[in-house]
Amino acid sequence: MLIRKTTAADLPAVLEIYVEARQFMRDNGNPAQWGDTHPAPEMIALDIENGTSYVCEDKGEVTAVFYFSIERDATYDYIEGAWLNDEPYGVVHRIAARRGTKGAGTFCLNSAFELCGNLKIDTHVDNVPMRNLLAKLGFVYCGVIWVLGGSDERIAFQKTRLSVQ
Repeated sequence: MLIRKTTAADLPAVLEIYVEARQFMRDNGNPAQWGDTHPAPEMIALDIENGTSYVCEDKGEVTAVFYFSIERDATYDYIEGAWLNDEPYGVVHRIAARRGTKGAGTFCLNSAFELCGNLKIDTHVDNVPMRNLLAKLGFVYCGVIWVLGGSDERIAFQKTRLSVQ
């Protein structure tokens, strides 16, 4: 597997992965996190243009996609709880893997962590598969944040080189 920046030519495969991911979420008790349309194709196209969309490729096939950037995310400015530190950090959003792909989520998150060593991520409380993956990879639960103008609650996690056992 390898991680690379997403190109415009990858867009059809990426959109298909997100369709599969939304169905996976519905099938696993999490219909509300992405609904039927998130992320929108325009959002993905903007991520590609900004260089913040990445794909995981295995044997020439796009198997996973995620947003990654080392940036301050305003959504994380207020947390009911506490972050592990206030150092600069990377963020991962919109991570999804092709149905049946094993290990892509782990590979994507580990790759992002290697790039910055201080990573923040959030997910819906009903996203049990993601919560389990984050726990397996050593992410620490930090509290609750809100997105979309304060109306959409998410649980937040962080992993730092200091929190790795």
